[in-house]
Amino acid sequence: MTGKLKPNRRFTPCPIDDEDELYPNGIFVFNITKMTEYIKKNPDITCEEVLVKEFISSFSKCNGSHLSTVDLTKPVILAEIAPGRFNVIDGNHRMEKARRSGVEKVPAYRLSPEVHLQFLTTEKGYLAYVEYWNDKLKASKRAFSAHPAKNVKLAKLRLTFFSLTPCSSTPDRQDIIHLGTSPAKGYP
Repeated sequence: MTGKLKPNRRFTPCPIDDEDELYPNGIFVFNITKMTEYIKKNPDITCEEVLVKEFISSFSKCNGSHLSTVDLTKPVILAEIAPGRFNVIDGNHRMEKARRSGVEKVPAYRLSPEVHLQFLTTEKGYLAYVEYWNDKLKASKRAFSAHPAKNVKLAKLRLTFFSLTPCSSTPDRQDIIHLGTSPAKGYP
């Protein structure tokens, strides 16, 4: 888990090219195209399998015709948006198709803030994210120190949740980008 973030005064927003796929979430706008290219070029970012049930469905209405074209072998991208909490920032349709098809696990890349922050497209969004993260970190520490008995159970639960199983995807394959968000279930 990442500790307190310090704003980088030299932060440069991720550039946006005409064909780039973006993930907008309020003030935070990530360049998914550039993020995917980065993942493919960095072998330190490994693919793992994640349980679909750990992520809440964000689709009340879903384009059924699009779901039929979704490839469940393409890894989703999860960004740590608060300490220990990951959101789907690329692959919500894949998650929904897996859920509806009864598939228990999908391949995924988990990105820490140190990785995904570089793909924010505005300085304002970057600074807001650093502040947001640090507020969530403070709240997490307060909750942890206020309930020590519950923390042992939570630590065991997180250890189980974060156990990794490598997936069989090939890192040089071209991924199609889909947009959306889905917060991890049950994590602060």
